Amino acid sequence: MSNRPPDVMDKLVSLCKRRGFIFQSSEIYGGITSCYDYGPLGVELKKNIKERWWKAMVQQRDDIVGLDASILMHPRVWEASGHVEGFHDPMVDCKQCKKRFRADEVEGPRCPECGGKLTEARQFNLMFKTHMGPVEEEASIVYLRPETAQGIYVNFLNVLNSSRKKIPFGIAQIGKAFRNEITPGNFIFRTREFEQMEMQYFVKPGTDGEWFEYWREQRMQWYYELGIRRERLRFHEHGRDELAHYAARAFDIQYEFPFGWKELEGIHNRTDFDLSRHQQYSGKDLTYFDDQTRERYVPYIIETSAGVDRTLFTCLVEAYDEDVVEGELRVVLRLSPKVAPIKAGVFPLVKRDGMPELAHKIVDMLRPHFMVFYDESGAIGRRYRRQDEAGTPFGITVDSQSLQDQTVTVRERDSMRQERVAIDRLVELLRERVA
Repeated sequence: MSNRPPDVMDKLVSLCKRRGFIFQSSEIYGGITSCYDYGPLGVELKKNIKERWWKAMVQQRDDIVGLDASILMHPRVWEASGHVEGFHDPMVDCKQCKKRFRADEVEGPRCPECGGKLTEARQFNLMFKTHMGPVEEEASIVYLRPETAQGIYVNFLNVLNSSRKKIPFGIAQIGKAFRNEITPGNFIFRTREFEQMEMQYFVKPGTDGEWFEYWREQRMQWYYELGIRRERLRFHEHGRDELAHYAARAFDIQYEFPFGWKELEGIHNRTDFDLSRHQQYSGKDLTYFDDQTRERYVPYIIETSAGVDRTLFTCLVEAYDEDVVEGELRVVLRLSPKVAPIKAGVFPLVKRDGMPELAHKIVDMLRPHFMVFYDESGAIGRRYRRQDEAGTPFGITVDSQSLQDQTVTVRERDSMRQERVAIDRLVELLRERVA
């Protein structure tokens, strides 16, 4: 695999639009800053990433269950969580070009864009406000949630009682969140509307240290299994000056993006802060009673918080590669077959002699099991290249021999190695290689 080209970000953004992964939102109207739409390939990649996460966190475990909480919640939720009071970034504005920056990202009193004079720093709440009900009055103000975690905390008792779980246990959720970021950017790395994959693990106080270490290692391993190279992943522990108000300890899993090492996922020991606050603000008893030890306590929470969009972006950055084949530049997305949007392309070598008919039969056979793509247009090499660029791990070609012995050529994307495979073995072969 080659090193990243220096202009990989520009090339990746171009590829994402060209191949239908990601489009600028409202592009025909000039776009809207830091909002993006996922096209046919992007939506499949996103779905596959979410399914891998859900499988690892819920399906394959008996100590974690799922939840899908409402985006709009009672305003008191955000007072209890500290978001109304403390979810702020200091911002400065340029008096000349009117651009806005986070104060901690600007060195000196001058605008980094035009050199103009900057305003004094002031606090800027990152939550989007809206109104619920027919009249825009103060009592009707609600917020678009800035994280999915609070929906889990306020449903702690509902889930505990209905699922009959005992501590330690977890609640997992995938859902949209919204933050009115001052300086979003770097394509889909930081956006104002994004999707989170969060899991809150409820534990007995005193056992939180060992569970924190357990989840730290579990989550790093998940990225290895997605095909992310170990040398581009690392842990960053939050120092005392970085810790959030709710955290006793926190680590980020960082990835080496083209623009530097940045957070991919956060693992936090949130202590009993969240349930204690919601107990205080709601007046409801959120303690847990242990039948065996006869103890009652407010559980500690170990949180794992990942972004779907940021994980998808990491997969794309990691996968982008270029090499030269027969004197021509080949762009290839070396996505893990586990998350690749399309698992196989199916190609008749020529559009005659019964090859398209047999190729369509193969597509019909594979479709119940995998996302596949049929293409009969252009030279076979060009069709391979198009699927290489889309990240499709396997190409299946129907040729004259296929009509005689019911075998096809299966080409592997990364090595470009080809092998003859019986048509009736294709489902089994792909299952083995994309699992």
